[in-house]
Amino acid sequence: MQLLEKHQGKIALTTDMWTSKQKKGYMVITSHFIDDSWILQSQIIRFMYVPCPHTTEVLSEALMECLLDWNIDGKISTITVDNCTTNDLMIKNTLENLSSNSLLLGGDLFHMRCCAHILALIVKQGLEGIKGEIELIRNSVSYWKATPKRVEKFEEAARQLNIACTNKLVLDCETRWNSTYMMLNIVIKYQRVFTRLKQREPQYKYFPGEEDWSLAREMCDKLKIFYNFTEKFSGVKYPTTNLFFPSICEIRLSLNEWSKSKFDVIRKMASGMIEKFQEYWMVINGMMAVAIMLDPRFKMKLIQFYFPQIYGPSFADFEMTRVSNLCYDLAKEYELKVFADKSIGQSDFSSTSRSEMYGLDDDVDPLDKFDMFVSNSTQTSTVKSELTCYLEESLLPRANDFDILAWWKTNGIKYPVLQCMARDILAIPVSIVASESAFSTGGELKSERGTFWEDNEEDHDEIINMEEDG
Repeated sequence: MQLLEKHQGKIALTTDMWTSKQKKGYMVITSHFIDDSWILQSQIIRFMYVPCPHTTEVLSEALMECLLDWNIDGKISTITVDNCTTNDLMIKNTLENLSSNSLLLGGDLFHMRCCAHILALIVKQGLEGIKGEIELIRNSVSYWKATPKRVEKFEEAARQLNIACTNKLVLDCETRWNSTYMMLNIVIKYQRVFTRLKQREPQYKYFPGEEDWSLAREMCDKLKIFYNFTEKFSGVKYPTTNLFFPSICEIRLSLNEWSKSKFDVIRKMASGMIEKFQEYWMVINGMMAVAIMLDPRFKMKLIQFYFPQIYGPSFADFEMTRVSNLCYDLAKEYELKVFADKSIGQSDFSSTSRSEMYGLDDDVDPLDKFDMFVSNSTQTSTVKSELTCYLEESLLPRANDFDILAWWKTNGIKYPVLQCMARDILAIPVSIVASESAFSTGGELKSERGTFWEDNEEDHDEIINMEEDG
């Protein structure tokens, strides 16, 4: 609590509901901020029981109570939540109880959506209509995993073909799309083993044809992109906001390529995923674009590279202008704050020192208005030029070991306003879940022995509705 109280910048929050086996609800609230040493901190500040019914009003009251208890209601930058309607209304209610003056751009950037959950929903949409296309492979895996004797036969056939059995067969789970990727990724390595077993086992009647194997390899390649990106930005030890934007742009361009695949099923999958992607693209690309602008390896150049490919020449200029205006508006807001803080400090010092040095009894400094004039003129000329000068400088080389926090820590003298801005923006997480849970569209459950990710729920909405029903 003392650490958060001394923190001068903004604090980003993530919150989620956990449900026990007894259908009791618990709210977890985690704070994310960059401390004075420029180290990203993620600290749980509340894990509390929330009595039923879990309505929008009950959840927003619980959230506000936590903010007031910790005295951080005036420091919040964003709140990242799952993509369910209850959370949307909870954020709306919370916004009404916070001062708009303390929020970034009056609260326009307050609501962040969990991008890991968004990707899970996009992939789920794509896999929904093609379940039957890999049914033979799924049945083959199920057959050879059914008994220890069949597993032994499978491993023996692999040894005869000099194929190392380093990975055991896995069967996919409906609510965990990465399990489908892992199933396909492992099974295609054993294609020759399945062919051998077909000759030796009369009861094995689920043998996939060559077209099934080709489709499996194609689907595995497609899902690998989502798998790698999801793992990348599910971390909590490093900034992920600036990493997500190029990843989501690459996904969008990949979907365009998939829609031209020679396989009808891949084209069908791409169509469903593009449709789901478009639902969320506009609500996540604003803050992500600001974060990528603050990455000295990319700045606005990456946006200028991707947007024409995503939007086409007709709409790219409009979208790039919208992002540019957002960056400048945010920089302007930070500049006003930085210069206001400096003016207060200078005013306090100057009035005290002059009265002490010269014995002035009059509390009014005749040059206070001059200080205000200088401050206002600086705000209108220097603040905007700082961002402009930063954007006009050459990009840094794209080194894989680049530490963006260390860079902004050492460049604060040159860009004091942008440094304050980077400290707040780069602390915002793009996901509310740990990497092992990022692939699921189920809900989080709490048991006496620990916590785990429930695989038999379709969406967090269903869990909350179930609790509201008693």
